[in-house]
Amino acid sequence: MSEILKLNNLSKDYGIKGFKTRVLNNISLSVDKGEFISIMGPSGAGKTTLLNLLSTLDKPTKGEIFLDKINITKVKNKELSNIRKEKIGFIFQDYSLLDNMTLMDNIALPLALGRKGSKEIERKVIKMAEIFGLKDHLKKYPYELSGGQKQRGAAARALITNPSVIFADEPTGALDSKSSIDLLECLKKVNEDTKATIIMVTHDAFSASYSKKVYMLSDGEIKCQLNRGNDRKEFYGKIIDLLATLGGAK
Repeated sequence: MSEILKLNNLSKDYGIKGFKTRVLNNISLSVDKGEFISIMGPSGAGKTTLLNLLSTLDKPTKGEIFLDKINITKVKNKELSNIRKEKIGFIFQDYSLLDNMTLMDNIALPLALGRKGSKEIERKVIKMAEIFGLKDHLKKYPYELSGGQKQRGAAARALITNPSVIFADEPTGALDSKSSIDLLECLKKVNEDTKATIIMVTHDAFSASYSKKVYMLSDGEIKCQLNRGNDRKEFYGKIIDLLATLGGAK
């Protein structure tokens, strides 16, 4: 597989000179196109900080990040904005749907901003809605949808432009167990069918068990990596055991 994301000796400090705290320490990592990985670890391990750096929302103190062979730690703000628009999709815990727009318009928004034709937009939205089980809800507004439907809508919007990488920050954090499973099954299907690259931060071992690979962060460093075989339930058990040795992932 071709490499889609590469980290070289990535570190992140917060604070002022003499009072700095190192949150991430010399992390190196390579992600191939089509991978579905989860980042886990105890509270304060640096999970969200790492996701923010990878998704261009923050800059590292030192080190390099290459996305599609572009060194995103060196590019200027205007180019960085284009990279976010063309190569990155986001799924947040709070859905971030616009209340005054229908679900169809919310999902279509990235394409509309990219000045795509109306027929192309409609075709892509319907296709994505079918994948996420939302075809019968496209005319509804967010207040008419369940939490699970809203989050699947947010995921469909993130994937509509076929970005190089999807970043998901605790995507099941606000969902009940059934809605979580529905979303995770959809993400798993998209990953397998379209080879979409997904990087998910989660504290939840069950959610992480849907990914193909789990990286455990602790004290700002990647302590270990788990690879899933064919059995998701067995993988879930391994994640639980590892979390116990690290003191949980809250």
